Amino acid sequence: MDTTRTGLAAQLQRMRKAHTQAPMPTWATRARRLRALETLLQAQHDAFAAAIHDDFGQRPREETQLLEVFPSLSSIRHALRHGRRWMHPRGSLASLAFLPARNTLMPQPLGVVGIIVPWNYPLYLAIGPLVDALVAGNRAMVKMSEYTPRFSALFAEQIGRYFQPEEVQVVTGDAEVAQAFSGLPFDHLLFTGSTAVGHHVMRAAADNLTPVTLELGGKSPAIIGPGARFEHAVERIVFGKMVNAGQTCIAPDYVLLPRDRVQAFVDTARQTVARMYPQLRENTQYASVVSDRQYQRVIALRDDAVAAGARVHALSDAGEDPSRRMLPPQLLSEVDDSMALMQQEIFGPLLPLVPYDSLDDAIAYVSSHAHPLALYLFEQDSSLVERVLAHTVAGGVSVNDTLYHIAQHQLPFGGVGASGMGGYHGEAGFRTFSHYKPVFRQTRLNGVGLLDPPYGARFRKVLDLLLKRG
Repeated sequence: MDTTRTGLAAQLQRMRKAHTQAPMPTWATRARRLRALETLLQAQHDAFAAAIHDDFGQRPREETQLLEVFPSLSSIRHALRHGRRWMHPRGSLASLAFLPARNTLMPQPLGVVGIIVPWNYPLYLAIGPLVDALVAGNRAMVKMSEYTPRFSALFAEQIGRYFQPEEVQVVTGDAEVAQAFSGLPFDHLLFTGSTAVGHHVMRAAADNLTPVTLELGGKSPAIIGPGARFEHAVERIVFGKMVNAGQTCIAPDYVLLPRDRVQAFVDTARQTVARMYPQLRENTQYASVVSDRQYQRVIALRDDAVAAGARVHALSDAGEDPSRRMLPPQLLSEVDDSMALMQQEIFGPLLPLVPYDSLDDAIAYVSSHAHPLALYLFEQDSSLVERVLAHTVAGGVSVNDTLYHIAQHQLPFGGVGASGMGGYHGEAGFRTFSHYKPVFRQTRLNGVGLLDPPYGARFRKVLDLLLKRG
């Protein structure tokens, strides 16, 4: 398709015209679109995994299946099971003073939704919001990342086979195309990506007063409490950091742990890596960093920290291989907030260790920084768990695990503050991409005429009653 600003605007207008002609799709239409997406994914998931592997240089098929294909299919099936119920208007009696009138909230599609997809999980972060947009009755334009060109081209081709261009349109292209895309007057725009780019997207959307959902990132902490099952905590943190080589928006970004457990964490993490990824240099189940630019960025964060006094703890004997962008996982101790490593989201297989003297110190540390997209807490004492939950703010939380809160259809996924705004997944996604139109239905027999002018004694008696009991 034409990816110039004019061409994108023309495509949006075609989709908006189609929506205007059928503004309230039936459940049969929505279900047909969701099943088409399911059929596409079932038929092409191996090809998608291969394309993502090629884009990364090395990306395990197993990780793509677990972290992209499975949650994508699961979200489609959840929407098919529950979407008809989500569509039902929600009625209630009017306020006491206006009985016997009735109120209704009528879920209505917004129209044409824009979705901007990042490179780190290009399948799931395209399918997830697309499912929510479609079950809510919308049409969607999806901008893919230029950093995963093979997958993006394949996804665009397959969507074109299963959907009419007025239903779903996939857009490929570079940052200039993305900039033009974010400036289109969508009825809603969802962006997943970095906080820095999120600023630009929000500015562009503001010109059209386009409402936005921003799924950003930030520095997601993992807190090991004094009563944690320590080995379990280390294992789950290592898992959450090492899948996709740390290129996950909700990967643990640093660990807060009791001061006397730092060396134990290093030792246990080494054992965990050896068990999960034996012979790491030759292991095809460990992902590459996606590009030379990203590889050099992560290396620079580490080297800057070392120059400022940080200490590196390699978790594997495998050496770094810039030619394949293979970066073995490394812990860093003796870090401080002056380091770029502790100011920027790492998005790679580096994990700083930040010791604390009391759990309250750990809580204070998290609270003194920008709100993270995710927080991970490992603790068996329920009172301490509740204390941390009450005194920290994060987009989402997993207790005694990492990552998997994102896969819960009953929980919205989203950030707060610098880590984003709004949320989606499941019914929360249906709500994000719907307008709940409030409708007041007056009955034939009613008493509202008692409040009409002229304002005499009758009016004052009724008003006095309302002021006392309304």
